[in-house]
Parts: sequence; structure tokens; C-alpha cells
Amino acid sequence: MSRVTTATLQEMKAKGVKSTLLTAYDYPTARLLDEAGIDILLVGDSLGNVVLGYENTLPVTMEESLHHTSAVARGAERAMVVGDMPFLSYQTTVADAVWNAGRYLKEAGAHAVKLEGGRERADAVRAMVETGIPVMGHLGLTPQSVHQFGGFRVQGKSEDAARRLIEDAVILEEAGIFSLLLECVPAELAEEVTTDLCIPTLSCGAGPHCSGQVMVLHDMLGFSGGKVPKFVKQYANLHDVIIEALTTFKKEVQEGVFPGPEHCYK
Repeated sequence: MSRVTTATLQEMKAKGVKSTLLTAYDYPTARLLDEAGIDILLVGDSLGNVVLGYENTLPVTMEESLHHTSAVARGAERAMVVGDMPFLSYQTTVADAVWNAGRYLKEAGAHAVKLEGGRERADAVRAMVETGIPVMGHLGLTPQSVHQFGGFRVQGKSEDAARRLIEDAVILEEAGIFSLLLECVPAELAEEVTTDLCIPTLSCGAGPHCSGQVMVLHDMLGFSGGKVPKFVKQYANLHDVIIEALTTFKKEVQEGVFPGPEHCYK
């Protein structure tokens, strides 16, 4: 099948076909998601929490993100690969933002980048797009601003906050983003944004009315075994499956069951 592009996503929205976005952080995972037909692979800065063991996304560096993005890009033949720009890689100057964004395409093989924020990022988005870098926006709960929000909280609940989010969405679209990820906002607000914009929207805890749905892979597969956000549906419980396999391995080794004759060379 042909590569998913920004034009593909726009056509899907026009036809009413929902798109799918899942996080990926390595080559084998990217191959599995690609084989399953997932449309967009996001090398999220959730890399910090999920893979690197950081408390939040803030410590993730450009080099760490590029390293994992390049691995994902090597594993994806059909899916669009989006690099999630880390904290302070685009908030300092427009020149820094364009340079760092360009590294995702030039060095890591990504097809687009994602950044957080609204009107305050419009100049950076515009400069990236003019340089030829496709940009995905991100509004609502933006994890890089977790300390400013006072924790992971639903955004856009008040009338003023909802109005500002809608305004930011329009500003970002005018700046040139090709899609907009909405995280942890009321479903009604996400529906209004989706109706107002011509570009596709992606829901990460923003209800069913967006053009597509987003989840962190490790959450939906129950990989970590801990508590997951309300909006996550767990399609598997890999934590328990893996623990059972590992404990069985240890037991068989200690009891002399493994390796058996069939595992030995003659």
C-alpha cells in the first residue's frame, strides 16, 4: 500500500474515514503497527515516561528523540512517522524550532513533526511549513506544560478556556498545520473544533467526534500493568502475559525442564 501522507489524511477526513495514531519507540514495534495498518506512528515524548523511566516528558532530549525516531522510521513502510519535538527544542527561537524540526526529516527519516501550544507557536509553525516541514499541532492537555497546569487535568472546561482553545486551533490551522491533536478536552468542545477546521483532528481523550483516535501503545496493550487514564481502552494485558512467561521460564530452568533435548545440538 502507498505511504500515508498529509494528503491521505485530508482525503480520509473528507470521506469520513477515521484515522488511527499510536505511539512507537522502536523498530520491531513500528513493523507490527505498520503491518496492522495503523496510519500514523508518533514517536512521542512519552518516550520519557514509557521507555526511559523519567518522571515526565520534560527530560527527553533531541538526541534521544532522534535516536528512537530513526528506529521507528526504518520499521514503517506505509505509516506516516511523526517525531514529537521535546521540551525546549522549539520554544526558544523560531530559528531553533526550524533547525530542530528539520533534523527529524533530514537525520531521522520522519515525515512530520508535532509540537505543543497555540497562538504562541504560530510563528514557529509558519516558519517550519515555509521550510517544507509538515507540522502536527497539539492543544488541550499539553504534557510539557504539566507544571503550569498543576498536574494532568482536563482542559477547556470553562467557557473562556474553550473559546481560547477554539481560537488557538484556528490560528494554528492558518499557520499551516496539517492536523491537530486534542488531548483531554470535553467531547463537545472537540466536536466543535473538528467542525470549525478544514484539517483533520485527532482525539486523545477528546471523545468520538474527531477525525481519528490516538493512544499510547503501552497503555492500550496493558504493558506497564499500572493505572491508565480514563479515556484508554485496554485491548490486551501484556503485563500479565509477560510475567507468566518469565516466571515459567525461571521455574523450568530451576527444575531442569529447559533446555530439553529438542533445544540441544548434536
